[in-house]
Amino acid sequence: MGKRNIRKQKHPHPVLSTVLDYLAVLAGAAIVAVSFNVFLLPNEVASGGVSGISTILFGLFEWKPAFVQWALNIPLFIAGLILLGKNFGIKTAVGTVFLPLVVFMTESWEPWTQDPLLGSLFGGIMVGLGLGIVFRGKASTGGTDLAAQIITKYTGLTLGTSVAIIDGMIVLAAAIVFDIEKGLYALIGLYLTTKTIDLVQVGFGRSKMVYIITNKQVEIREAIYEEVDRGVTELTATGGYSGTEKPILMVVIPQTEFTKLKQLVKLIDPQAFVIVSDASEVLGEGFKRA
Repeated sequence: MGKRNIRKQKHPHPVLSTVLDYLAVLAGAAIVAVSFNVFLLPNEVASGGVSGISTILFGLFEWKPAFVQWALNIPLFIAGLILLGKNFGIKTAVGTVFLPLVVFMTESWEPWTQDPLLGSLFGGIMVGLGLGIVFRGKASTGGTDLAAQIITKYTGLTLGTSVAIIDGMIVLAAAIVFDIEKGLYALIGLYLTTKTIDLVQVGFGRSKMVYIITNKQVEIREAIYEEVDRGVTELTATGGYSGTEKPILMVVIPQTEFTKLKQLVKLIDPQAFVIVSDASEVLGEGFKRA
């Protein structure tokens, strides 16, 4: 069996970890705010959230978006503390206040595009990037996320449904206030924001989870240790037809190594039954740390 070097994981100092979290919250909120001013607001793309509400109110009454966001974020944060009965933390409070501050400080910046399609595309991506960074700092920017949690608690709806209802109403309002086309652009921005948040949270790396059912489990297990240098977990399963127990080998490998594993299994046991599925995030030795 191949020898695997197990290195002791170094945990960051608690103070350093906290500082990095706050920097992530500030940097992410700043990215969201700048994206709002240079992509979304000038093109009237109200892609959900408090920023979407402030875009609509700016179009109707020319109210300053930063003031609208403060006026909505701070009461929602307080309501969350009272109604949900839990401490959202100082970092979330910082994000709640800092994002509108950067919106206010950058409101005079020139738009980076006057094309609504480009505004929705790049605005959605950049907002998702910023929010993803904030979430990695273990915080949020408050806003309609807190409203969705309140709705979930008092209606029994799932959190995803509550968020979809709120954002759907904002996009619908944008379509009514501006036009149908702007509402469609808002949907594009909202979709890209969601996907980009997932990408930032999970990362670009993709792995494969492989289940191998074979009569040559010892040979294949040893070959995986030696040739692929990956760990193997042996599961016990019972055949539905035969009723006999049969071990299943489970291996998680980076996508780039899958072809090598597949060829190795085929070489040792051409009759092996192999099941492959995607693993979007894998934490631990040989992969990324939590």
